[in-house]
Amino acid sequence: MSTFLNRSPYRRARRSSVFSGFDPVLTGAVAALLVIGTLLVYAATRDWYASNGLDPQYYLKRHVINIVIGLALAWGTTIIDYRLLRAYTPYIWGLGVFGLLFVLIPGVGSEVNGAKAWIRLPAGLQIQPAEIAKISIIIGIAMLLSERTHNNDAPSHQDVLKALGVAAIPILLILAQPDMGTVLIISASVVTMLAVSGAPTRWVVGLILLALIGGFVAVKAGVISDYQVKRLQSFVDPNADSQGAGYQLRQARITVGSGGLVGTGLFNGPQTNGRFVPEQQTDFIFTVAGEELGFLGSGLIIFLLFLILMRAFAIARRSTDPYGMLVCTGVIAWFAFQIFENIGMTLGLMPMTGVPLPFMSYGGSSMFANLIGFGLLQNVHASHRS
Repeated sequence: MSTFLNRSPYRRARRSSVFSGFDPVLTGAVAALLVIGTLLVYAATRDWYASNGLDPQYYLKRHVINIVIGLALAWGTTIIDYRLLRAYTPYIWGLGVFGLLFVLIPGVGSEVNGAKAWIRLPAGLQIQPAEIAKISIIIGIAMLLSERTHNNDAPSHQDVLKALGVAAIPILLILAQPDMGTVLIISASVVTMLAVSGAPTRWVVGLILLALIGGFVAVKAGVISDYQVKRLQSFVDPNADSQGAGYQLRQARITVGSGGLVGTGLFNGPQTNGRFVPEQQTDFIFTVAGEELGFLGSGLIIFLLFLILMRAFAIARRSTDPYGMLVCTGVIAWFAFQIFENIGMTLGLMPMTGVPLPFMSYGGSSMFANLIGFGLLQNVHASHRS
């Protein structure tokens, strides 16, 4: 931490071209996951759609479109030096809050799986404002916590309170949907950024305790919906309601375990083709990898995800200003928690919270946010490349 606080002020970096400063390892790992994810989304949907007289490439086409749009957003994120985001951060944060308010308006928000978290757009498209809110919260907190660290001073209690205020309003709006998975991801990013910034330790410890107490109170007070409570209960005892709340988890574990060492082969998974796992192209995409690619293929996916986190950590360490360091830290915590939660719930190691696997799961808003986060990492890397 002392190394972070003693870094020199940032300097303006010069780039010979837009792509000249990109981290090739990070780029390669993300590209590989996008390709593998596209194949798995197709494998999870084509047989069922074909057998029901529907277009077997329906999800494949939409997934590819989401990736193309996401890559355009990632590229756009790298055009402007990330430090200029400081000037636009209040507007970006305000736009994120507006989206979260808009989705709660009766008749506007679309409810899926018990959460009113989507806004319907023309052509059957949907957008989830909570995914974009992740970006606005990270850059907002990074802006506030990095102000003092430019002078080698740790954030004051007032700075911490301001940062928590930036996170609290969007979190409360997301809780109103309710979307506990996204709240947990954002909370992990906030606590990690506070810890890395040098904020007083009692704030970090206090927030962790507050989150634990808040979760318990939310369950007892009925703030969390019955649907989500049943998901938590199925995590504790998957066999208690094997045909209800525990069905998805039970089928997911069976599907992953049936792949063995090398899997059944792409497009040849009986469990996947039989559509035994609900939402398999989104939150449970890892079950397709487990069955059809086996332990080796799943291991490769985990390695690529781990490689992304390691390269992001290296970029954060090399950043020459606190703002870039904190932006990278927020993205790392976001990706790390979401990866752990998604794969963990698939294997029965974490409660089911409905979070997608970064760079692989089907879903436009999630893909857009993930690739914007990737673009931020590349931007920080390029700006400080010697």
